[in-house]
Amino acid sequence: MTKEKALVIVESPAKARTISKFLGDDYTVEASIGHIRDLPTGAKEVPEDVKSKDWAYLGVDVEHDFEPVYIIPSEKKKQVKKLKDLLKNARELYLATDEDREGEAISWHLQQVLKPKVPVRRLVFHEITRDAIQKALQSPREIDEALVRAQETRRILDRLYGYDVSQLLWKKIRPKLSAGRVQSVAVRLIVDRERERMRFRAATYADLEATLATDQGATFTATLVSYQGRRLPTGKDFDPDTGKLKDPQLLLLDETAARRLAEQLEGKPFRVTQVETRQFKERPKPPFTTSTLQQEANRKLGFTARRTMQIAQYLYENGFITYMRTDSTTLSNEAIQAARELVRAEYGDEYLSPQPRQYSSKVKNAQEAHEAIRPAGHPFELPQRLKGQLNDEQFKLFELIWKRTIACQMQDAEKKRVTVTIEADGAVFQASGTTIEFDGFLRAYVEGSDNPEEELAARETLLPPLAERQQLECRQLATKVHTTQPPPRYTEASLTRTLEEKGIGRPSTYASIIDTILRREYVFKKGNALVPTWTAFAVIGLLEEHFPELVDYEFTAQMEDYLDAISRAEKEHLEYLRDFYFGEGKGLKPLLESKTQEIDPRETCRILVGTPTEGEHREEVYVRVGRYGPYIEQGERRASIPDDLPPDELTLEKAVELLDAAAVGEEPLGHCDKTGNPIFVKSGRFGAYVQMVDPEGKEKPKNASLLKGMDPNTLEIETARRLLELPRDLGPHPESGETIVAANGRYGPYVKCGSETRSLPDDLSPLDITLEQAVELLKQPKRRGRTAKKSEPLKMFADSPVTGKPIQLLDGRYGPYVTDGETNASIPRDMSPDELTFEQAVELLAARAAAGGSKRQKATKKKATKKKAATKKASAKKKTTKKKAATKKTPGA
Repeated sequence: MTKEKALVIVESPAKARTISKFLGDDYTVEASIGHIRDLPTGAKEVPEDVKSKDWAYLGVDVEHDFEPVYIIPSEKKKQVKKLKDLLKNARELYLATDEDREGEAISWHLQQVLKPKVPVRRLVFHEITRDAIQKALQSPREIDEALVRAQETRRILDRLYGYDVSQLLWKKIRPKLSAGRVQSVAVRLIVDRERERMRFRAATYADLEATLATDQGATFTATLVSYQGRRLPTGKDFDPDTGKLKDPQLLLLDETAARRLAEQLEGKPFRVTQVETRQFKERPKPPFTTSTLQQEANRKLGFTARRTMQIAQYLYENGFITYMRTDSTTLSNEAIQAARELVRAEYGDEYLSPQPRQYSSKVKNAQEAHEAIRPAGHPFELPQRLKGQLNDEQFKLFELIWKRTIACQMQDAEKKRVTVTIEADGAVFQASGTTIEFDGFLRAYVEGSDNPEEELAARETLLPPLAERQQLECRQLATKVHTTQPPPRYTEASLTRTLEEKGIGRPSTYASIIDTILRREYVFKKGNALVPTWTAFAVIGLLEEHFPELVDYEFTAQMEDYLDAISRAEKEHLEYLRDFYFGEGKGLKPLLESKTQEIDPRETCRILVGTPTEGEHREEVYVRVGRYGPYIEQGERRASIPDDLPPDELTLEKAVELLDAAAVGEEPLGHCDKTGNPIFVKSGRFGAYVQMVDPEGKEKPKNASLLKGMDPNTLEIETARRLLELPRDLGPHPESGETIVAANGRYGPYVKCGSETRSLPDDLSPLDITLEQAVELLKQPKRRGRTAKKSEPLKMFADSPVTGKPIQLLDGRYGPYVTDGETNASIPRDMSPDELTFEQAVELLAARAAAGGSKRQKATKKKATKKKAATKKASAKKKTTKKKAATKKTPGA
């Protein structure tokens, strides 16, 4: 008889493999692969018995205490069955999902679905090490119902907000837009910053920089700060909206005035009037939270928030670091001891802080029960020893965490700042220098730098020894002109920091929020900066005007406070949900009902750019967000907006320039030599194209994109005519007799014969390709496409825990992707395919499956379901026919 084992369920296969190493043969460790139940994501997933309800589209019964309708997604049913089968032979069940709200909710759902008849215990641990697992086994607990309730309330709130507000946006702006409780507030932050940049008016000011020398020949530079008792301004002294000085008493110099002053000071004696010395200390930063890790990895390593969390997940699940979703900066006593032992061993006693350091979080809603992110285990492993076990990105992130943890238990850095004041004929100059007296924690970790030695050198600004009344030689007076700069756009790091400081959302969700707003095209990246699109302006404008609370920073933070109170069992969730959704005068549902008729889409979808005061056209200029994208509108005039043009660069002058250029495009390039219809060169969202128009409107306009390398400014009418003649009939194929055509498609020029297509190489044009060249090209093997010969996998992994088939890394038309035979998942741009691990592949596939798979996969699944149903029906019909035939043949029937 087989000995019964204990069943341990975790979220991911990687975590399962690591834990199984520590538990031995008496335990079976299996993964749930994330959540096994969720709210339905579409009408097809809504159970039949509730489809007729008014609230069915929400998946939440708002009429009966906001009861959620949970379903097991089809892609999770196989895994659920596997878990149920394993549970049949288990003596007890351990739910060892992550220790946060999501992990608690996964455990609760597992218990609800599996309905175990054996003892159930909840295991929680900060790190996946042998000691941590054994301690958890010795002190299991019950599922925390308050944590589960807080997660469920958050999920319901997000569904109510997301589904109802999104539907309004579809009606009033354009389809497929989305709104979210935290997502929309994050977009508002980015839009607000762009508005500041649009209002910004630059100011120019000048000063002088003196190169001074002592008697011993040592040189340094000093900057002019005042003249004849009047202080010179710096950038912060200007109003960013007007470009004017806030204090008119300041002395504003332009370049000419600064040069004139420099000439006056030539030959004048320069004398030191004051030397001020200040000693100060710099404390090490706290160990990492989720938010600060994302920020620092973005600044120092260039990782996106998503990439950081993917790598951190791998490091945690494989036992290298502690749990990576935390907003606490506290360290356990064991971790502090481990860090202090390493400081003593690696740097010496003089670098060890006199007392153990403990940090408390300063951000809103921090949960001190968790620990900061740190190396796992005791003692801490040295990074150099892990180089063979981690790839380059994993090693860099681990080293970052290791250094930050060690540094927090080191001595303060001791510094000295010297400020020198120099006077010459009423002109006052200042110079300052900083020296590091004792580097302390900076020896291990310097924030924002990869190399502490280089950063230490860069931070020190040395001044020669100087004394009051000392005479100096002025060797040069240079005029320096400065221009004020608009406030910087948010980066992923600064947006994460601001959201956390304001108490908006949870740090563990910031990576997915940034992903969402980029994917939904509310934001695009220019370098590292997050730039809002005009669609974001329209959406935020609508929400600010009609639903101000929903994007109010303080209101959103208060929602987070209330959800935290629910998790501590201090507040009741139903009261809050009722008030949020049905509240009199302010509830989401009555607000949406009253505003649906009130909101005018034409007003909502336009943003004023300005009103020209010169030229032929004096009407107001607007940006209008249309169904197919934004464009400029002035009376009857229209112009496309280039996709990569940031909103703050669309000034009134630029808008008028684009309108004028579009108007020039209204002059025909020429006429069709067959119909006589005019042919125009136009500019659209996706580039330049030619258009032939029937003046009488009897036929639809005919469009043709310009080929790669064609310049719309030098395009000739003959080339335009030939473009409009595409696709070209080249003649019959010499073997099949089927017609070969040359065309310019969505993915570039190609030739086609029957169902066979081939892309044209760069040296062949669809305007010039001959029949012979096309035939030769069609003989070549097809490189890509559904009917193409399958290429060899770039990499093969172990079998998928979901499908049981090998996971493969393939090179597709749109880049590398992984597949498990049923689901395909693209490799993110910031992830190296060469360094992709099995665990990362499983996570990517799980995320793609949870999102519903690709359109092609859905279509294939739908087709297979129909085929299965048809086969079943045909089989049933066949049986019925046979039965009838048999009945007829039976005597006496």
